[in-house]
Amino acid sequence: MLNVHDLHFRYSKGGKSVLSGASLELQQGEIGILLGKNGSGKTTFFKNILGIEKPLKGKITFAGENLLKMNRRERAKRIAYVPQHIHFGDLTVLDSVLMGRISHFGMKAGVQDYIAVEKILEDMGLTEFAGRSAEALSGGEKQKIAIARAMAQEPKLMVFDEPTGNLDIANEHLIIEEARKLAREKNIAILSSLHDLNQALYFGDKFFLMKEGRVKYAGGKEIITEEVIRDIFDIDVKIVTINNQKVILGGYYHEG
Repeated sequence: MLNVHDLHFRYSKGGKSVLSGASLELQQGEIGILLGKNGSGKTTFFKNILGIEKPLKGKITFAGENLLKMNRRERAKRIAYVPQHIHFGDLTVLDSVLMGRISHFGMKAGVQDYIAVEKILEDMGLTEFAGRSAEALSGGEKQKIAIARAMAQEPKLMVFDEPTGNLDIANEHLIIEEARKLAREKNIAILSSLHDLNQALYFGDKFFLMKEGRVKYAGGKEIITEEVIRDIFDIDVKIVTINNQKVILGGYYHEG
């Protein structure tokens, strides 16, 4: 579904390359996790996929369509973005989620847009908050609203930038389970960056480990080895298996 091939990017002419041939493939219904140290190119990679930045070289296709030739409105019908830092201003929860429908209705929402939003709020257990200020809610609730707003776009791919970075443990688990449910039940592809490697192993189906502007390792959980982690993060860890789940011990990697 999402195919990124040989992406090159730098922020200024003659400047240092931030992306140097980055590539990945992600299929419908898969959860892909982008991993790497700060400065490896993860954020820039996302910006190019989302259309915030334009690559110097490379291809980005989605379901066979060239994303680089789409305007933002067309891209928003296919890809939704859930940022780490979320601000809703003075909007209610209902209006905040309705904003996700802009790529469908333009200037004024119609009856079908409200019906779609009310269904999303119901599915995500947010109906009781519909008339409340989105900014007044907790971090976990605001993150759920951001996911609901993204769902209102009716995307086939959702991009998460550190979705659990500012949450406590209970809300981290809640948001990960919400995202997994979307992938499994709605057959939506998810691409997310994470710092917590154990969280990534629990959440992800495919893993893309970046170093020096390119994806150096890609694959399923089998590619997460002590040697690969040492190469990417410059730390020594021990990997054990508990209840058929890989667990990383020792050099627990987290930046915040």
